[in-house]
Amino acid sequence: MEDHIIRSFKEGSELKEVFLNENLGHVVQVIEAITAALQAGNKVLLFGNGGSAADAQHLAAEFVNRFMIERPPLPAIALSTDTSILTSIGNDYDFSEIFSKQIRALGQEGDVAWGISTSGKSANVVRGLEMAKKKGLVTIGLTGGDGGDIARIVDHALIVSSRNTPRVQEVHIAVGHVICEMIDYKLFQRPDAP
Repeated sequence: MEDHIIRSFKEGSELKEVFLNENLGHVVQVIEAITAALQAGNKVLLFGNGGSAADAQHLAAEFVNRFMIERPPLPAIALSTDTSILTSIGNDYDFSEIFSKQIRALGQEGDVAWGISTSGKSANVVRGLEMAKKKGLVTIGLTGGDGGDIARIVDHALIVSSRNTPRVQEVHIAVGHVICEMIDYKLFQRPDAP
């Protein structure tokens, strides 16, 4: 058992290093894009399924409440949290439309649509990002594997080069935290920040 635990931790650490080597410039671009949107008075819409839905909620909370410094709340919404909206769209239309309809209703040109999918192939995330592009939102895809359909349609693709879902999700939340930290620094430039 100990060997398996050690191997899992090492895989996670190594995958973070691989991600950083492959995506550092892309992470910087995402930070710049979100910062610019927030400075212009726009908001961030985050969405995904399962663990990725939980990551969307987690990151939205970091924006709205605070991350590591005391600062004003930043506008972010996780589109996976309203069960009445999700179930009505899923029932009346199709589950693949749960994010695209919300983006159609809430998204405005200049907002950021941040889709999360470990496979890069989730139909509802793809459709949400397609709608976001039609409406003039900045699109970000946080994916795994080869990035799937999501990486091919977004403005900014952050791809964790692995198909091991738990390890991909670990990198997703790590990069999400780094993005939040750097946005706080860029917007509020506290002396105690990096």
